[in-house]
Amino acid sequence: MIKQDDQFKKVISHAKEYGYVFQSSEIYDGLSAVYDYAQNGVELKKNIRDYWWKAMVQMHDNIVGIDAAIFMHPTTWKASGHVDAFSDPLIDNKDSKKRYRADVLIEDYCAKIENKIDKEVIKAEKRFGEAFNKEEFLSTNGRVLAYQEKIDTILKRLGKSLENEDLADVKALIEELEIADPLSGSKNWTDVKQFNLMFDTKLGASAESAMDLYLRPETAQGIFVNFLNVQKTGRMKIPFGIAQTGKAFRNEIVARQFIFRMREFEQMEMQFFIKPGTQKEWFDYWKETRLKWHKSLGMGDDNYRFHDHEKLAHYADAATDIEFKFPFGFKELEGIHSRTDFDLKQHEDYSGKKLQYFDHEDNASYTPYVLETSIGLDRMFLAVFSNSLVEEELENNTTRTVLKLPAVLAPTKAAVFPLVKKDGLPEVAKQIVDDLKWSFNVFYDEKDAVGKRYRRQDAVGTPFCITVDHDTLNDNTVTIRHRDTMEQKRVKIAELKNIIDAEVSFKSWLSTI
Repeated sequence: MIKQDDQFKKVISHAKEYGYVFQSSEIYDGLSAVYDYAQNGVELKKNIRDYWWKAMVQMHDNIVGIDAAIFMHPTTWKASGHVDAFSDPLIDNKDSKKRYRADVLIEDYCAKIENKIDKEVIKAEKRFGEAFNKEEFLSTNGRVLAYQEKIDTILKRLGKSLENEDLADVKALIEELEIADPLSGSKNWTDVKQFNLMFDTKLGASAESAMDLYLRPETAQGIFVNFLNVQKTGRMKIPFGIAQTGKAFRNEIVARQFIFRMREFEQMEMQFFIKPGTQKEWFDYWKETRLKWHKSLGMGDDNYRFHDHEKLAHYADAATDIEFKFPFGFKELEGIHSRTDFDLKQHEDYSGKKLQYFDHEDNASYTPYVLETSIGLDRMFLAVFSNSLVEEELENNTTRTVLKLPAVLAPTKAAVFPLVKKDGLPEVAKQIVDDLKWSFNVFYDEKDAVGKRYRRQDAVGTPFCITVDHDTLNDNTVTIRHRDTMEQKRVKIAELKNIIDAEVSFKSWLSTI
């Protein structure tokens, strides 16, 4: 069994080696917690974004998209509460001089207890074999129940302390649990303090006239301030949604875990405007709908779970996270929040403009409630990439490294090879590329033996390899090889487009929802 840390190191190394993610400004020794998406990474990221957009916007008659500016009037962030209350609880270790998020230290402590539960499950699976019932074991085993009770007690206390802004108790909890600095092992901690996460900048030609601005820490506010513009110009009727993808920026002091937590990142958000009193049914609807979207990618149902918030934001009446099992444990992938009417009312108060909806059926105006779904595109990228990277033992006692990306998301859908670089085979192969590239992103490769070329495409995640050989010249057939099974079939060149499309089209994947 590969240790989690070792697996994660392989993920990071593979991402660089095969052109997915580079350290930003690497030639200048990089910039902490800032990354560039390379030639394959940008394609995978785009495909994830498109897969979300297709499901969220184009497949819903009552959801539309916008692209709001990164710069917004500074009062926006006063109204949203970010100026006064957008902060993380930080703690310093006096010996190592390292700074940490206090809540993350405690959550990581709980994650170690979760690992103990996983080990108990693995031992029980080996002991009971096919007769093992995981759900029954988790709900009845005394040791597992004790571990889970400890986790629940710790997280409940943490949530209550953060909600009450009792930072002294957060420190006390760290000390009671004897949590040590991960680097030095020291338990010599400072008090916990809050740190605002927004980047500030200036707008204007001179220092005297410049306006203080912020880089947006989330994309949602661009939707809220445009609520009425979209509703009126689109003649939208409640319930309806506004979706957006785009960059956000947070001055994460403890940015870590590769692209999981960065200072510059991308969100995919949808704010769904609803009639007050209907939020419970819509909360349940979007929980189910969003989980189905994730599961449609076939990355393993056991890798997802809901985590209901112990600590609710003051404006929310329900909140849950869809957590995914990353190489470093279950972590938040998407948040689903019932935000009530807080956002629109705050912007009404600060702007002096009405942001209400006139309901013709009720013949009354009201401030809509909001149901939010928010997913980090970079985290989704990491979930897909890390889950897909596997090392397989083959029948001939060799191993292959294969990136089993969901075919719909793969950067390149097919690679086309001439068996040899002569006899007219490259010309036929290039003609196939020219025909297919109107429909798919395809790649041509004529270097090295075909076996080596297969391995390269396995490692980069390409679902299909197509080989042109001497028989092709006689019967217009080629060999098509499937990445996951390594199965090879002889097919007509004219059939290639339909074969690939059946495996990689949005319709093939999203119709399973």
